Amino acid sequence: MKYNKSLFKKKTILVLFLILPFVGITKVYSQLPYLRKQGTATQLMVDGNPFLIIGGELGNSSASSVEDIERIFPKLQRMGLNTVLVPAYWDLVEPTEGNFDLTLIDKVILQARANNLKVIFLWFGAWKNSMSCYAPLWFKKDDKKYPRAYTKMGKPLEIASSFSDNVCQADNRAFGRFMKHIAAVDSKEHTVVMVQIENEIGMLEDARDYSKEANALFNAPVPDALMSYLNKNKKALHPWMTEKWGKQGYKTKGNWQEVFGNDLYTDEIFMAWSYAQYVERLAQTARSIHHVPLYVNAAMNSRGRKPGEYPSAGPLAHLIDVWRCGAPGIDILAPDLYDKGFVDWVAQYKLRNNPLFIPEIRLSNNNGAQAFYVFGEHDAIGYCPFSIENGSDAPEAPTVQAYARLRELMPLLTKHQGKGVMNGLHFDAENKERILTYNDLSLICRHYFTLPWDPRATDGSQWPEGGGIVLKLAKDEYIVAGSGIVIEFRKAGENELIEAKDLGEDGFVNAGGKARKQESGWKGTSRAGIGPVDEVKVNADGALSYVRRLNGDQTHQGRHIRIPVGEFSILRVRLYEYK
Repeated sequence: MKYNKSLFKKKTILVLFLILPFVGITKVYSQLPYLRKQGTATQLMVDGNPFLIIGGELGNSSASSVEDIERIFPKLQRMGLNTVLVPAYWDLVEPTEGNFDLTLIDKVILQARANNLKVIFLWFGAWKNSMSCYAPLWFKKDDKKYPRAYTKMGKPLEIASSFSDNVCQADNRAFGRFMKHIAAVDSKEHTVVMVQIENEIGMLEDARDYSKEANALFNAPVPDALMSYLNKNKKALHPWMTEKWGKQGYKTKGNWQEVFGNDLYTDEIFMAWSYAQYVERLAQTARSIHHVPLYVNAAMNSRGRKPGEYPSAGPLAHLIDVWRCGAPGIDILAPDLYDKGFVDWVAQYKLRNNPLFIPEIRLSNNNGAQAFYVFGEHDAIGYCPFSIENGSDAPEAPTVQAYARLRELMPLLTKHQGKGVMNGLHFDAENKERILTYNDLSLICRHYFTLPWDPRATDGSQWPEGGGIVLKLAKDEYIVAGSGIVIEFRKAGENELIEAKDLGEDGFVNAGGKARKQESGWKGTSRAGIGPVDEVKVNADGALSYVRRLNGDQTHQGRHIRIPVGEFSILRVRLYEYK
């Protein structure tokens, strides 16, 4: 057969033309999960698409047996999670020194795949909630090779010393074996989307370790790497660090007390540097084996406690500069939230150099409202109640409802994150109102119980938290989603004519109720009218599907839009102007 070079070239070009698009797709989808910037937001990318973690964290002992994992994971799917945070226990991974058992890790990954879940593993290594309770017994018993931290009074603690190279080597060896196993079984499927290193790391009883090794380093000069970082980033440091360092005259040389002062918070800075450097060694191990996003979580410095009363030196917001310098391989410092002041806490962790991810928060019926708020207000990467397996999987449960709507909304939210067109709403009995302003239009947003016709508003019932997302699609078009919220729309110069407290349950003014009088007549140039309000579903491609039209009583005859307490809905609202 005669060789036809010209024909061969044409066929080759045609074949390449046909297969190259698929090669490109394979390349994208074989890429491990990673973080990317979109405007002011940081997004988690999974299989080529931005991904919101609509999740939950298992209780500490809920993944310690095959039977528990098999029992729990189907429930998590029914609850509407797309991601589950699961402990990986050092004492079970390496029960005897040098011998590894990854049975539970495999079971978690297989059950996650069977139930359409992603996984974030939490490495319970040298420290969990400060203590070394998940270190193996062989490690704990050999306190000469694996020394403990000490209090100022010389008492040894059930806390491995971060200043011991032996401690870090043993922890890192087991962690590396764990990461190699994930790489071996999950490099293609991408079930595991992130990894947490240690858990709520920090010192208790005292603000720092007082072992001999720690004392020697505390009295030595502050490392050049940290001083160089602080000087280089002097204008962009966390305000707390700026004030702390500034009180000492921004010294660039000296030991820790000379540079930062003589108090517990200097002890904490010193200890944070040690922890961060330790964690960085594990982070580099992870990066060299299986390069997925990494984070560390922090127990809060709340309730007026001082370092050592809370886990001192953890990845707390005021220590972000120390952690960013000491552990550059860590992507996120994440808060674990169990105290009041939810809105204030989350604001502390959405920083220019730190995206918001909430890996752990108290399980409650308010979780759904809170999740809507952080995704809308702070472009959060994810939200995860703790001990999620103890929540309800009933379809009417608030979190189940909320998660169903959030999973629907994901294409819209990820498309608009970081672009300045979204806000979150969060209300309770003390914080009932927020006004959003877009050019000459104001959105007066309130808790649903500020309306007069729900008896729970005034009968002594505890107000559940209301939460929502407001997304501006166009000049006169909005998506409003969530629960327990009511929104009015007003143009500049409009006044509210009737206060809600003067309305009866039928929407008319009560006998004796007073309309708010305008002192000098109508001052507005036009008014905002509410046009069609439609309950919608969001398709996988982000397109909207009509469910029903809401009008009349459901919009108070065009006065407002609302989503009642106990219901989670997605509304498309279109406005118009009139004079």
